[in-house]
Amino acid sequence: MVTGIDLQSYFERIGYTGPSQPTLAVLTALHAKHPAQIPFEGLDPFLGRPVSIDIQSIQSKLVQQRRGGYCHEQNALFLNVLQAIGFHAEPLAARVVWMSPGRSAPPTHRLTLVHLPQGDYLADVGFGGQTYTSPLRLDDDAPQTTPHGVYRVVRHDGVVETQMRLADGWEGMYRLTLTPAAQGDFEMANWFTATHPKTRFVRNLVAARIVGAFRLNLLNASLSIHGPDGTEHRTLTSPEDLRDVLVNRMGIQLPIGVEDIWQRLPAEAAPLWP
Repeated sequence: MVTGIDLQSYFERIGYTGPSQPTLAVLTALHAKHPAQIPFEGLDPFLGRPVSIDIQSIQSKLVQQRRGGYCHEQNALFLNVLQAIGFHAEPLAARVVWMSPGRSAPPTHRLTLVHLPQGDYLADVGFGGQTYTSPLRLDDDAPQTTPHGVYRVVRHDGVVETQMRLADGWEGMYRLTLTPAAQGDFEMANWFTATHPKTRFVRNLVAARIVGAFRLNLLNASLSIHGPDGTEHRTLTSPEDLRDVLVNRMGIQLPIGVEDIWQRLPAEAAPLWP
């Protein structure tokens, strides 16, 4: 049951002025605009601040306060928006295997399954630097071209794996089953991700946003800009550099002063754990 969703404020936040019917065209348009306007960021767990995932808290943070968030916030908001419009959509949990194909990962990622007359689609506006910017058809294992990359959905023995094509081949992103997850599952996963001292979001500053044809990916003081002609890597050297990226380029309203954030940055990035 959907309660408390302010669709007009959400549409204004992402700059959407089109129709609001539960169609594939509307889903595709919203899926493109959401990650272009609401940045992916893990400032709260990195700063030791709580991450609340009730829909009122998420809407206040991501829409009214013009912050960003990670998957449990981004995809919860997106699911509730879709349901308020009238889409038949359900929440799913997934195990992240990005750059760690043999990893025994807990189900800490959240995404959305959308049922349409054209078929079933995966929607995910909260996978950071690899977020796909249009929904992926579930029953098609052929490459699917999106505005910011090529993906495919592979199914084997009841397990679904989404993959992104890189220069040297396909890389798995996450694995899942199609059994809808409960709010309690996400409460547990969110608490673990946001508070365990060894998780990636607690130990690293992570942020990402789609800007035009480019992806901006920040990991601590390392900025990667992925575009049609290749990737540029930069190392930030000052709080002013960090402010420019987070505030001016990603559009994040910082919860504390940038100098305090800069002082917390680790010398080396922590890997995925567990």
